[in-house]
Amino acid sequence: MSAFSTGLLVGWGSSLLLAAGVCAYFYRRFVLLERRARRAERLAELGTLTSGLAHEIKNPLSTVQLNLQLLQEDLDPHEPAYQRLVNRLATVRNETSRLREILDDFLRYAGRIEIEPKPVELNALLEELVDFFAPQAASQRVQVRFQKTPEPITAPIDAKLIKQCVLNLMINAVQAMPTGGDLMLQLKRDDDRVTIDVIDTGSGIPPEKLPKIFDAYYTTKRGGTGLGLAMARRIAHEHGGDLSVQSEIGKGSDFKLILPLR
Repeated sequence: MSAFSTGLLVGWGSSLLLAAGVCAYFYRRFVLLERRARRAERLAELGTLTSGLAHEIKNPLSTVQLNLQLLQEDLDPHEPAYQRLVNRLATVRNETSRLREILDDFLRYAGRIEIEPKPVELNALLEELVDFFAPQAASQRVQVRFQKTPEPITAPIDAKLIKQCVLNLMINAVQAMPTGGDLMLQLKRDDDRVTIDVIDTGSGIPPEKLPKIFDAYYTTKRGGTGLGLAMARRIAHEHGGDLSVQSEIGKGSDFKLILPLR
């Protein structure tokens, strides 16, 4: 066999191997995408079912709450057991109210978020939030400060959702400082994106808990639903941004909300 024929056979063999490798790659890619599509379809179906279930639970809850109120009104104040019964009814009413709040939070989290982006000047938006929240923070011995940028920064955002996201971070920051402290908001621009830092001087988050804090239903607060930070990160993602955290035990935490400017 001539050198030319040998080279030709080697070339054909290499081409066949390359083609086989490419086919195997695209086949694996196809299988992976098909699995992802099926999983997304199952998750969408599950979301629809759970949302419907939550709505169905809310209806009888409203009936229970109404009848508890009517039952209390029917009680005779002169009965010896009146106060004890009123206290027990109040406990049941509080628990049904808390269950309703949990369902409302779940429906907000599981529901579809419709983003309506419009050009918004972020310094003005954050100043408005600080003015609104400062009195509530002061009542818990927390001082709120805002470090704005020298120049205006306008970003295409849904102002209502971003306010909800930042306000949730500010509420969490105050709760992390039960004996008081400082809450700092910082606005910084970095090329085609902007970062809103929400910084507290609380006790910090243990390193083993940091990977979990954005998970739905994970909470370290008594009575918390564990959806606040999960919802805040989802709002960030829906805007094409992100939400992360840096924390140091004994010094506090810094939640970073990153948003694109384009």
